[in-house]
Amino acid sequence: MFQTGHLPFGGATIIIFFLDIFKKELQSKIQNINLQLYKSENQSVQGQCVYQGLTMFDQAVWSPKPCVTCLCTGGRVVCDEITCPITHCHFPFTPTGECCPVCMEPGRKHNMWARHGATSRGNIDIQRKLVEERRKAEQKALRLELEKEDEERRKQIEEIERRRQEEKEDRRQRQAAEREAREYEKRLEEERRRQEEMLRKELLALEEDEEEYLEEQQEERLEDVEERQEKEDEEEVWLRGDVFQMPPKEPEEPKEPNVFPVVVVNRGGLPPGCDISDVTVTCDNAKLMYFPPLSIPELKSLSLEGNNISSIPAEAFNGIPNLEWVNLKKNKLTSAGIGVKAFKGLKMLRRLYLDGNLLEVVPADLPPPLQELKISENRLRRIDENSFHDLSSLVILELEGNLLSEGNVDPLAFAPLIQLSYLRLGRNHFRTIPQGLPKSLLELYLENNLIEEISETVFNQSQNLNVVSLRHNRLDETRIAPLAWINRRNLESIDLSHNQFYLVPSYLPRSLVHLVLVGNNIERIPGYVFAHMEPGLEYLYLSYNKLDGEGVEPESFFGSYSSMVELCLDNNQLITVPSGINEMTNLHFLRLNNNKIRSIPDDSICDPDHRGDATLVALRLENNYIDPQKVSRTAFSCIRASSSVILKPQKTK
Repeated sequence: MFQTGHLPFGGATIIIFFLDIFKKELQSKIQNINLQLYKSENQSVQGQCVYQGLTMFDQAVWSPKPCVTCLCTGGRVVCDEITCPITHCHFPFTPTGECCPVCMEPGRKHNMWARHGATSRGNIDIQRKLVEERRKAEQKALRLELEKEDEERRKQIEEIERRRQEEKEDRRQRQAAEREAREYEKRLEEERRRQEEMLRKELLALEEDEEEYLEEQQEERLEDVEERQEKEDEEEVWLRGDVFQMPPKEPEEPKEPNVFPVVVVNRGGLPPGCDISDVTVTCDNAKLMYFPPLSIPELKSLSLEGNNISSIPAEAFNGIPNLEWVNLKKNKLTSAGIGVKAFKGLKMLRRLYLDGNLLEVVPADLPPPLQELKISENRLRRIDENSFHDLSSLVILELEGNLLSEGNVDPLAFAPLIQLSYLRLGRNHFRTIPQGLPKSLLELYLENNLIEEISETVFNQSQNLNVVSLRHNRLDETRIAPLAWINRRNLESIDLSHNQFYLVPSYLPRSLVHLVLVGNNIERIPGYVFAHMEPGLEYLYLSYNKLDGEGVEPESFFGSYSSMVELCLDNNQLITVPSGINEMTNLHFLRLNNNKIRSIPDDSICDPDHRGDATLVALRLENNYIDPQKVSRTAFSCIRASSSVILKPQKTK
């Protein structure tokens, strides 16, 4: 359009102009490439890929050119070239856009489909390989993670087991310390009693010696006075010189130095046979026929035990309103003989003993501060809903030896006793455990009744129950409901002696520590019967039963190997030492006497592989059929001292 000679600029100017345009386009492309690289880096972090300016998502597959297939995996592009199959024809031909040659002879269509199929299969194989590679990588990562979790779990289990062992050892040491403390207190108590007895005997001996000494001194003084009087009479006769003698003087009573007369003051109108000391009056066995009219306001304790008192007037305690303890045991009190509200004025009364009388009902209007009430050995025929009204402070209640049964004890009778801890109902006529036991109850005694069953709900309210005694009743293992007490978390001691059990009962409390089954007909200890207990049974008494060689299974004591402290199997029919005893690592006392045992194998009582300290303190094996000469010394390796083993006498064949 323009001719060269008419250009406004020279040739150099045109070249510079086009160079500037090219430079600007080049800078723009460089900026686009940098932008794409920046996006590629950011997207790779998220698992995407950038290939030739295109953004590919994770796991995307594409063919940038024939015979090449690419995969985006984790932000990385993996490409693979397809291998072409070998052609068996004279005129192979590679179509446009394809990578592998095909045959052009007849059957071309078939060969092309085969080629396309091979190409597709190649793509699929590549994809499968890439997916398999990813799957293997994920499996490896998952396996490593699982191994790491297993290692952490193993460490946690080891730590839990270590802590459990430490807690178990701490509990064992604490129990041992408590037992030692109890034994030490027992020894101190025995020593105290022995010292008191010795002191009492010494005091008695000193009193006897003092009385003998005073009598001897008095006799000596009397003899001195008589001798002195005789001398004075003789001197007087000699001085007068005649035969007239003065009448003999009456001998004077000798005066003991520093001895003051005792003045007995009868305070408050005490009858004969009563003694008073400080704030206590004692009239025991004084043959009283009536309640003494006392007027001692400061009196705290009054004991009238062992008299013939049959009535208590309504005003009997008016002169002694501050009493804290009243003992009226072994009198002849009747319900009709106790005045209306006789005890109501005793606002400080804490203990009231009415054992051994003729009462038919609980006295009415007992003072609310009362903490201990004993009405055993009477003729109580009923306890109604209001018998213990207002006695919310009562802690101890004893009603043994009466005529009570589930038919004449109202289920709501114990409801007001919100602090009752100790209840004795022995020697009555109960066939079932009474209903409505207080929630606060800790100890329940029902010995010598007619109890035949224990229902499932009887202890539901007594969550704090710790001791239950059911000696001398009619129970057997089939009449105890499975859920009667298995879940009582505080029930540690049960006495079922002298009942009708043939087996050690199942479903015992999980927290049980003491179990007494003496004097039943037990023939077998079922396997795992103690396995559910935690921390484990410590004291088991099975004396005087019918256990024989087949009655104890290898798993009978399972669950108590580390907890059992005292085991009594004496007076049964055992012919061998029961299995499992040698595994009891904490056993202190073992009784196997009065059985039919003939031999003591080395590993029957002590574990020969045990390397710890000896634990057994006492072992009794007398009155069996054992030949002491045939017992190996290693059989008693776990016993602290050989003197602790009693082997003699033995029965003869």
